[in-house]
Amino acid sequence: MLLDPRKPTTIKWKKSKLHQIVPFWGNWNSEINKGVSGSVREKRVEIRRKMNIRRENQSSVPEFLLLGLPMSPEQQDVFFALFLGMYLTTVLGNLLIILLIRLDSCLHIPIYFFLSHLAFTDVFLSSVTVPKMLMDMHTEYKSIPYAGCISQIYFFIFLTDLDSFLITSMAYDRYVAICHPLRYTTIMREEVCALLVAISGILSCASSLSHTLLLTQLSFCAANTVPHFFCDLGAMLKLSCSDIFLNELIMFTVGVVVITLPFICILVSYGYIGATILKVPSTKGICKALSTCGSHLSVVSLYYGAIFGQYLFPTWSNFIDKDIIVALMYTVVTPMLNPFIYSLRNRDMKEALGKLFSRATFISQSHHLFFKSETHFG
Repeated sequence: MLLDPRKPTTIKWKKSKLHQIVPFWGNWNSEINKGVSGSVREKRVEIRRKMNIRRENQSSVPEFLLLGLPMSPEQQDVFFALFLGMYLTTVLGNLLIILLIRLDSCLHIPIYFFLSHLAFTDVFLSSVTVPKMLMDMHTEYKSIPYAGCISQIYFFIFLTDLDSFLITSMAYDRYVAICHPLRYTTIMREEVCALLVAISGILSCASSLSHTLLLTQLSFCAANTVPHFFCDLGAMLKLSCSDIFLNELIMFTVGVVVITLPFICILVSYGYIGATILKVPSTKGICKALSTCGSHLSVVSLYYGAIFGQYLFPTWSNFIDKDIIVALMYTVVTPMLNPFIYSLRNRDMKEALGKLFSRATFISQSHHLFFKSETHFG
């Protein structure tokens, strides 16, 4: 039968034929879906297999091994006694400063408010690394768990950054005291000092969190040996198998904020202080101004001298490890010397120390006379 193209043609399907065709198309579509889902499933299995292989190659390290200080076994006892004495001096000296500032009402002024927080920070900064270092000197297997390593990095960065901000706050206090003496009590109010310490803590916390959170996202290779006496951020990044570009970028950016900018503020403050001192006609006024800044300048020199020594003398790496030397300056030397600097070079601290010793001597003599009289009458 031929169809006329000029006439519309309609095709009528019988009901029985339609029921035969519809299941055929439905089965064909289901087969296609099965084929597609099967190929996707195979791809997912392949991706998971590759991820498992990558995880095996870059597994999370449960602990790290610390090499410690570069010294021979014969020198361990000598260095142990040396660093133990320095650590005890740091703790006792800084606690003595906090006690003096707390007991003597003459020291309840902004500069000593910052100094008490600096002493408190130095005690904890030394306690983060030195006890572990001393313990490892008499331990053959010098390991530290992953969580302990991350915590050590966090507190080390937090406390070193807090030191930097507190030293900057002390420089600002000296600037106001010398350049604006009549407005000193108005500007450096108790609320302002507390706000400066709070801002210093917040910025330090943000800095340490940014480093540690990024560090926890990295994978570490099978080599888990840290060439340091504690978990240093730079040494940990060298062990990572992941891309550390973002970590290095944050290190540079945060380093500018917490190291370079505070140092520039200190330089500007002492620039104004120097210009003001030169305007003072009497030599006595110059000596008095310098005596109030001498202790702080010594601390600034110790703190930033270690930092810039690491970058200005790169040839030191030929015979000593600069990172270890700088870390020892942060954690051992500078916190130990701060009490001596502020007690020997500061007249107010020496007077407060004399009062404390006089009070202790009087109390001991009173107790001695009391017990002597009790023995005599008994």
